[in-house]
Amino acid sequence: MKIRILYFTAETYPTFRVDVNVLFGKFLPQYGVQADIVAGKTPGSDEGGSWGGGEAYLCGVTSGSAKKRINTFLHSIKYLIKADTKQYQAIQIRDMPLLATIGLLVARFKGLKFFYWMSYPIPDGQIILAQNRGLSAGVMKFLFPWISGRLGCFLLYRIVLPKADHAFVQSDRMKEDLVQRGIDPEKMTPVPMGVDIEALQNLNITPVNDERLSGKRVLAYLGTFEHTRRIDILFEMLAIIKRQIPNVLLLLVGDTNDEGQRKRLKTKADEAGINDHLIWTGWLPMQKAWSYVRSAEIGLSPFPRSNLLDSASPTKVPEYLALGVPVVCNDNPDQEQIIGETGAGVCVPYTAEEFANAVIKMLNMDKNIRNDIVIKGKDYVNRYRNYKVIGNALADCYKNLLINDGHYRND
Repeated sequence: MKIRILYFTAETYPTFRVDVNVLFGKFLPQYGVQADIVAGKTPGSDEGGSWGGGEAYLCGVTSGSAKKRINTFLHSIKYLIKADTKQYQAIQIRDMPLLATIGLLVARFKGLKFFYWMSYPIPDGQIILAQNRGLSAGVMKFLFPWISGRLGCFLLYRIVLPKADHAFVQSDRMKEDLVQRGIDPEKMTPVPMGVDIEALQNLNITPVNDERLSGKRVLAYLGTFEHTRRIDILFEMLAIIKRQIPNVLLLLVGDTNDEGQRKRLKTKADEAGINDHLIWTGWLPMQKAWSYVRSAEIGLSPFPRSNLLDSASPTKVPEYLALGVPVVCNDNPDQEQIIGETGAGVCVPYTAEEFANAVIKMLNMDKNIRNDIVIKGKDYVNRYRNYKVIGNALADCYKNLLINDGHYRND
């Protein structure tokens, strides 16, 4: 029996989100779950048609952001209206409370199940954005996210989540947070971020051939350099480490689209006196980026703590472990859980001193102990954070919600 759902995503397509591309685009179809995706179109991409998970119904608006939002919203409404019980068993909407409210009504009217996918508390984030901007940023730049956030919170926590047939959340912590808001725990399933182990094995990632790494004790950070990640703390960490380990080298594999932030980080690195211990690779194709990570002795995964970010499931720790690289990370609940269950790294508060001490400890680790934790890390990710495994469990969840519940139609 095959399941077919109509899936509305907040991200434009194609998306970098592996929990869309890999989970829905590759593995769920193997277990009999098809997702036809409705989304905006990334500029320069194809018009739509089939994708790995099913059909792609895209809206190709490339004008100003306000017009783009309106057109994408109307595009989604069109496909909500067209949703047919002869084609679909469920409507699923990701991270869009207003559209989800309408989708919930449409699903009830048409006799379809309604699911909400929550990867991040979007409206709460909008309120915080408005508060951080303040009125000094301009009345409209303050009011738009503040009003959107307030309305979104009301719709999400009072209507969408309580009335949805089921909600898929990012982590155990997010589920706990929502239970505190009165949402039924039986109606929520955590789906953490994972790794496409199959792709890694097929690619056979090997350490990069870069002479700049020769004779160095290499650390790697893979990811965005956006302000919220506070990458400059890693510069302070490096300044401490180099006093004891002069040949330490930090690979920064990634970048930011914010030119001002990039300049600020360059200045911070210069002030910390660690430019000779840094390599900035910029954005790289994923296989090349993984090759740089494979060249490192330690992968770094800073993920600053906050009420909102604590509910996230960062990809970096399972990704590093799958590549055979032990981890130093901070105490984000999901990261802390993985390190606690594997012992494949060190989890500490995100300060320069704590990270430096953890890195030094791991660089001085006995090789046999290191080899043992590498094996444990790979085994854990393969068992619990492998998208093939996650996809199988998610497909079973859909089948329980739709087929076993008597909602399946095979017209």
